Amino acid sequence: MAIMNVNPTRMQLTKLKKQLATAVRGHKMLKDKRDELMRRFIDLVQENKKLRDKVEKELAQCNSHFVNASAVMSKEALDASLMSPKQQVGVNVSSKNVMSVDIPQITTSTRTSDSGDIFPYGFAFTSFELDDAVMSLNELLPDLIRLAEIEKSCELMSAEIEKTRRRVNSLEHVMIPRYQETIKYISMKLEENDRSSRTRLMKVKDMLLDKEHNYSGKYS
Repeated sequence: MAIMNVNPTRMQLTKLKKQLATAVRGHKMLKDKRDELMRRFIDLVQENKKLRDKVEKELAQCNSHFVNASAVMSKEALDASLMSPKQQVGVNVSSKNVMSVDIPQITTSTRTSDSGDIFPYGFAFTSFELDDAVMSLNELLPDLIRLAEIEKSCELMSAEIEKTRRRVNSLEHVMIPRYQETIKYISMKLEENDRSSRTRLMKVKDMLLDKEHNYSGKYS
């Protein structure tokens, strides 16, 4: 691991130790964030699987109802029955922050509160198979919206997990070891300088003693 290009001074050593402590705390926080994101992501994936299986089954039933309706009604009559819908659905998309990820929150509202407005036709000239098809689609709508909400949330959380994972790995395998190696290098350099300074001082002391008293003493 390459050390940082810094001056081996005590001030720099103190600064690097503080930066190392910050990096270690940041690493722990990011690991906790990653683990919590993974837990919530797995919960969403499990819910997504169950809901998708349910939606696919309900869609197959809707298609079956429409096939039955088309079998007993002409194409023209079927198209005319569905041409002018009475009900209208509004969709509002907001967001909720989950571990710094803005996941979507989708709510719906209808133009009227009358449940009968889901049928855009009179019942005199249509079949009950078409009624079943329209009702099954109306019942499926909340699940479809929830499925869209979950799948988008999974996509956003997956991207955030990957970004957090890269940051954790960068701190764990690059930044923190680099700080540690640089601190070790500076500490060794400072100790070496201290030893050199002590040696020089002892030599100067011996020289002064020899000059004053005409002998060389070995003192610590």
